[in-house]
This record gives sequence, structure tokens and C-alpha cells, in this order.
Amino acid sequence: MHVAPEVIFHGLDRSQWVEDYIAERVAHLEKFAHDITRCRVTLTQEQGSHRKGNRYSVMVEARVPQHHDLAVKKQKQIRDMPTQLPAIINEAFGAIEAQLKRTVARRRGDEKRHNGQPHGMVEKLFPDAGYGFMRALDDDRQFYFHRNSVLHDDFDRLAIGIEVRFAAEDGEEGPQASSVQVVSRPGE
Repeated sequence: MHVAPEVIFHGLDRSQWVEDYIAERVAHLEKFAHDITRCRVTLTQEQGSHRKGNRYSVMVEARVPQHHDLAVKKQKQIRDMPTQLPAIINEAFGAIEAQLKRTVARRRGDEKRHNGQPHGMVEKLFPDAGYGFMRALDDDRQFYFHRNSVLHDDFDRLAIGIEVRFAAEDGEEGPQASSVQVVSRPGE
């Protein structure tokens, strides 16, 4: 199945060569995961200086079945658009490709587990309130977790899409995670 990417431009002019290039990269991603249901690419020109060039960011978001949302954001100073913009797009797509490969391997059961603990991805995060939700990769259940259940005081370093290992428990209001430990960050 071929997914047409949604390409969003913020602060820079829409360009056909950029859209064509992104379409090629999405087609390449589908070699690793044929069931991508959504792909959104956001290109943003952020504030920059004349000396260093303009700062650009590329964010790639992809969704694969069982609601696995993956996201990567890369930023770089760019002076020469035609040569440097494809490089940052490649960097972002390379990172999302690595996430896709890991997710597909987990779904097939190819990847090793540490101590039999379930793995999940942070799906929702409410930093001000000190809690969030993660989705288990093996059975697609959603787990609540609290700031105090994240090991090594890593709660403030969490972001959506980060892979975690955790201990599953039954809480009063449903599945709950304890001993949450960061396994990898998006793009690693």
C-alpha cells in the first residue's frame, strides 16, 4: 500500500522538488513497513541569523497498525537550500526508518526482551500534572504511569515516541506501569 505523505511548510515556500524528494523517501520507508497508514512531514524555517544562516527543522511522523505513532525531529542551520535541505531530510528519515525497523521487529517477535519485561512507547504525556500513558508493543494495551514510577528521575526527559521498558500492574482504574525505564529515544 502506498501512502501519500502529508507535507506541511511553515515559514518557507512550497517546493515541488522537496515534495517529490519526500515522496521518494516515504516509498523507501514502505520497504521496511508495508502497512504505514499515515506519514506527515513538517518543514519549518525557524528564526536564524545572517551570519550563521537560517535554522530549519524537519519533523517526520509515521503511524503503523495497532496505533504505533513514531516521530522524529531534526534541526540544522542551512545556508544553501538545494544542497543542505535534502541532508536534514535524509537525517530525519534515517531516524524514523530505524524506529520503524525496531517496531516491525518487535511485532514479529524478533527482538530480545530484557528480563521478560514488556516494552512500550510513550503515547501521551502530561508533564505539568506528572503523568502519562504508554502503549505496550506486544499486546497493544495502554498503561498509565506516574512521575514517581519513572526510574532515574527521567520523567522530565520523556517525550512522545520514546521506547520504555516497564513492569505491568493492575491499578484501581486499569493497567498501570511501574519501574518505567527509558530504552531508546526517538531517532536513536
